[in-house]
Amino acid sequence: MDTPTPAFLRPFEIREAAHRIHDPLSEEKLAILGRALRLEPGMRVLDLACGSGEMLCTWARDHDVSGTGVDISADFIAAATARAGELGVADRVELVHADAGEHVGAPAYDVVSCLGATWIGGGLAGTLALMERSLRPGGLLLVGEPYWIQEPPDEETVRGCEVGAREDFRPLPDLVRGFGDLGWDVVEMVLATPDDWDRYAAAQWLTTRRWLDEHPDDALAPQLRAELDTAPWRHVTYQRTYLGWGVFALMRR
Repeated sequence: MDTPTPAFLRPFEIREAAHRIHDPLSEEKLAILGRALRLEPGMRVLDLACGSGEMLCTWARDHDVSGTGVDISADFIAAATARAGELGVADRVELVHADAGEHVGAPAYDVVSCLGATWIGGGLAGTLALMERSLRPGGLLLVGEPYWIQEPPDEETVRGCEVGAREDFRPLPDLVRGFGDLGWDVVEMVLATPDDWDRYAAAQWLTTRRWLDEHPDDALAPQLRAELDTAPWRHVTYQRTYLGWGVFALMRR
């Protein structure tokens, strides 16, 4: 039986239909991350909430790793499957349409990742615990998580960053210290720049506008039209100033 895509994710699928990477991370930085982790041929990677599979597919091509990507979006899994074929790695990449929050593999993966989707485990701590269940002893966890570049001065700024509550994220030093409090060493990191945020956010605007032009009578059109009215202003006013994002590589202490 197919896993239905939750209704709250449908606008996300529309906004990012043209994205290969569903986070503020460039292709160059994704490649830098793979090199920084010293991936070796034959390593196995599990990517939870893998989106369109760009990390798994390009690392399979560039580092001769294999692995599994899991995502609840049928659209993104279809895009990931096409990408695996395009890069000639379909024989080494398994793509699973399922709820990543319920997926536990055998504890034999060298790398387990969840970039920008720690809601799958109910927050950072729960997601790290979920990921660890599929990790071999001595393996690496990769987690992508937002943080405050500077403390938002008021609730208007918090809302402008599209964050539910100020407490949802922490300043970068507190986030890094928090990994240690949970029993993990931070052994690598790659952080987004304002330019990375621009490329991630601005690409959504063109995709959304074209979707609106093609689907003016869709039930989601009023919501996405209202979002597009303010999205560029919110991004330059709030998000690129206050909100950071990074990928952190962790090893169990």
